[in-house]
Amino acid sequence: MNNFQTSPWQLDAAPESTDHIKIKDAYGLFINGEFVPSSGGETFDSINPATEQRLTTITESTVDDVDKAVIAASNAYKKVWSKTSPAARGKYLFRIARLIQERSKELAVVETIDGGKPIRESRDVDIPLVAAHFFYYAGWADKLSYAFPNRSIQPLGVAGQVIPWNFPLLMAAWKIAPALACGNTVVLKPAETTSVSAMILAEIIQQSELPPGVVNIVTGHGAVGEAIVNHPGVDKIAFTGSTVVGKEIRTSIAGSKKRCTLELGGKAANIVFADAPIDQAVEGIVNGIYFNQGHVCCAGSRLFVQESIREEVLKKLKHRMGTLRVGDPLDKNTDIGAINSKRQLDRIESWIELGREEGAELYQAGGELPDRGYWCRPSVFTEVAQSSRIAQEEIFGPVLAVQTFRTVAEVIKKANNTPYGLSAGIWTDKGSKIFNMTAQMRAGVVWANSYNQFDPVSPFGGYKESGFGREGGLHGLAAYLDVS
Repeated sequence: MNNFQTSPWQLDAAPESTDHIKIKDAYGLFINGEFVPSSGGETFDSINPATEQRLTTITESTVDDVDKAVIAASNAYKKVWSKTSPAARGKYLFRIARLIQERSKELAVVETIDGGKPIRESRDVDIPLVAAHFFYYAGWADKLSYAFPNRSIQPLGVAGQVIPWNFPLLMAAWKIAPALACGNTVVLKPAETTSVSAMILAEIIQQSELPPGVVNIVTGHGAVGEAIVNHPGVDKIAFTGSTVVGKEIRTSIAGSKKRCTLELGGKAANIVFADAPIDQAVEGIVNGIYFNQGHVCCAGSRLFVQESIREEVLKKLKHRMGTLRVGDPLDKNTDIGAINSKRQLDRIESWIELGREEGAELYQAGGELPDRGYWCRPSVFTEVAQSSRIAQEEIFGPVLAVQTFRTVAEVIKKANNTPYGLSAGIWTDKGSKIFNMTAQMRAGVVWANSYNQFDPVSPFGGYKESGFGREGGLHGLAAYLDVS
């Protein structure tokens, strides 16, 4: 999957039209199968980061609203969903998957205008994967006994799920689909800056005639997620987001019987050996850090290049960066869209300034940026020390830190010398080297001669401060079951 290749037919393509998109002027909460107002009456605007214009109004949930959602989910679990046959549960998931496919163009545009990501990524990567996850887990719904042979399995009950803003609909699919397939009900909170696609998903769920209360969606800021985590009626917590919040969640539920899956931050090493296919590796470097503006927890934000090929790799990388187009996310030729929010842009810019202060050399691809919106040019730092903060801490933007190495032992030590352990990439033509490296890398996912490859069948998750538990594949089912 190379997200930065432009096909010839795209060269003169106009920006994607939004005429067919029907975003409501305001969205309520989705509780017990209906859209309802908040008990507090507070709202906030969802902003298009590429234009800084208002898209719609989102409802701010209260603690009482969360309580209503959890009660609805609990009642649906006890009275309906736990008594629904596995085959019937699968049919509902298949129906949701098909409805997602039917509205795929609409959903892709919404993800782009609400989150800032290029339309090619939303259209060709995100939304197909969303449908694929629902299809995949729909197929497992009546086959759980084969997934866990000779084991006793039971659903957990009510799953409280909190998702981030970088892949809004995909993260919802990662969590909702396995939870429902296993017989659980859901209370989901989307990120406050990207709630629109979750509300359209609620419309799809309503259209699918899923029993009321099986999926509930409450919107708002951090206090809403905190209310879900701390609610005594929630049996399982699934969170994707920052390591700081993940630690708070872990502390909050300590001593309770709540199950938990945490998928947190990352500072992945992308390692290029001298025997690697250089041109292919450069594409993988670009895809690894500039895909989705670097708003990726598993982004290859640390590049390790073997000393003998440093100059060649950097020369080709900078040339490739110069071909990347930053601008209107709805333009099919855009490679790098808008930063998700003003707050995130300020954070990225502060990291870039810190890198300069630490003595690293900054290179940014040229080109004019739009007058309005939140934009950051693709950036790369060289002469980066291992102890540098830009090499140790997650930036979550299109900023790459480059280091060199001589031996396998050296690069393994450097790559593992971080609090995180979510992902890594290795570029070499020797299979034995790949297996040797992967056996020693402390990373949940290691890509070989590729990067950012995802599939519903493959589990995803990390070690150390990148969290624990897995999503995707059979591991994603186990996270929502009591297996004995």
